[in-house]
Amino acid sequence: MVLVRGIVYLLCSVLLCGSISAEPVLSSAPTALLNHLVGTWMLRGTIAGKQTTHDVQAAWVLNNEYLQLHEISHEKSASGRAAYEAIVYINWDVKARQYTCLWLDSTAGGGLSPEGIARANQAGDSIPFTFTLSASDQIHTTFSYDKPADTWQWLIDNVVNGRT
Repeated sequence: MVLVRGIVYLLCSVLLCGSISAEPVLSSAPTALLNHLVGTWMLRGTIAGKQTTHDVQAAWVLNNEYLQLHEISHEKSASGRAAYEAIVYINWDVKARQYTCLWLDSTAGGGLSPEGIARANQAGDSIPFTFTLSASDQIHTTFSYDKPADTWQWLIDNVVNGRT
């Protein structure tokens, strides 16, 4: 699976830092929420008990059909490369009336499989995706927008046999 199986808990507060976008702003209700992710910002939080910082660039791509997030950790691997890198695509599926997410990252490959794709219904200002790895193993990834603070929070939980 493309998501780190060892992630038990991730809570990251995302601060929008000088967000500037040359892309047109999309105005439908589902894409309007995603517009708040557009820009360049820093993600800080905890993964498996360790503090981490990632740079994130988010932009509408492919005729404004997909929001692309490019995430790169500040932490380095033994080879000097970023310890973690991901490219995530989120779009609004008009027919299904749901968000769809494709998560590709540097943990294990395999993102172009059903396990790397999730769907979500908007819940207020949150988008709760569930990536199903097996009948007993899921990764719940929720993007939540805080309007007054103009920040996002990502919560990622590994759920195995119904337990986080």
